[in-house]
Amino acid sequence: MKKLAVLLFATLIGATAQAAEYKFDTKGAHAFVQFRIKHLGYSWLYGRFDKFDGSFVYDESKPEASSVEVTVDTTSLNSNHAERDKHLRGKDFLDVAKYPTATFKSTAFESKGNGKAVLKGDLTLHGVTKPISIDVTEIGGGNDPWGGYRQGFTGTTEFKLKDFGIDYDLGPASQTVEMILDVEGIRQ
Repeated sequence: MKKLAVLLFATLIGATAQAAEYKFDTKGAHAFVQFRIKHLGYSWLYGRFDKFDGSFVYDESKPEASSVEVTVDTTSLNSNHAERDKHLRGKDFLDVAKYPTATFKSTAFESKGNGKAVLKGDLTLHGVTKPISIDVTEIGGGNDPWGGYRQGFTGTTEFKLKDFGIDYDLGPASQTVEMILDVEGIRQ
């Protein structure tokens, strides 16, 4: 009986230590793609994308093998102001009629220890693809009340709008957008 318990425990440990694929929990509203940009240098404008999907592969014992893919529906931009959203979705900014999605596909995951990492990858926005880096912090992982297993991360990055062909001039303080990404994934 003791050998069976040890074997079962070793099997469970092995199963949790292997790479697993996770799907973003967007239906349960446990994942967010948000942004902020200075408005004329006087205040912050916050917004989010209400529709997006993605997945990631993560192995706690080998985090450098992790990967992420995300697709964002740019038409779902929401800054809590209908007229501003219309402008941001228009040709001056995202031009969602021409570019209805933005994508991110990772190329590297560099663990920094203590749940910190840098996720590198290619962001395609407004028809332009550029490499970006996202500072990532592992929030945690474990069993959920419904018999599944979840893993959560938060990440931040920033980039210049002009790097992605968005040239609308809001002044020198409003050239860089910050992205805040919070993801809870459900193991598949």
